[in-house]
Amino acid sequence: MTRVDIASKMFGSIPVLGPIRFEIDVGETLALVGPSGIGKSTLLRILAGIDPEFDGSIERPENLAFVFQEPTLLPWRSVIQNILLPHPQLTSQQARDMLARSGLEGKEGLFPRQLSLGQQRRLSLARAFAQAPELLIMDEPFVSLDKDTADRMLDLTEKLISDHRPATVFVTHDMREADRLADRVLRLESTPEGACLA
Repeated sequence: MTRVDIASKMFGSIPVLGPIRFEIDVGETLALVGPSGIGKSTLLRILAGIDPEFDGSIERPENLAFVFQEPTLLPWRSVIQNILLPHPQLTSQQARDMLARSGLEGKEGLFPRQLSLGQQRRLSLARAFAQAPELLIMDEPFVSLDKDTADRMLDLTEKLISDHRPATVFVTHDMREADRLADRVLRLESTPEGACLA
């Protein structure tokens, strides 16, 4: 079980997040929606433990993976090295199997710059799922992709989530993505105390 209990989050004297409380069950997928700039990415960084400067508490498993808006790959490392470096317990064969499941079979020796944006995003997903995370956090993982590529990414994400069953929370501006992947949708809205759940 993942539990979020944020009383407040400030940037200086500016309130960003107000009271926000929710839970995510194992195997549940939760979508966070709301206008741009309202604090959705900040909420994900708090959930992941990247931003500890807030009032409240977070309960989450230690084994988590974060898929950022940008692929955040190591450009000087090969595709397979980008999978193996964060997961030293993986064998090369396990990494190759995950790449094959992600539609990247035969690209093990390429470098990120040699991949399309869609392929880079597939690699980011493969890297996240390679560790079999108990909690998966995704910040607009399909943004700026054309519709066909986004659909293929949705297919892959849906399959990986179904197979691995992590607790998943992701940010999206596309209700089609939320309707397809999420068991539950939470909307953030602006208040004088900062963004709160609608």
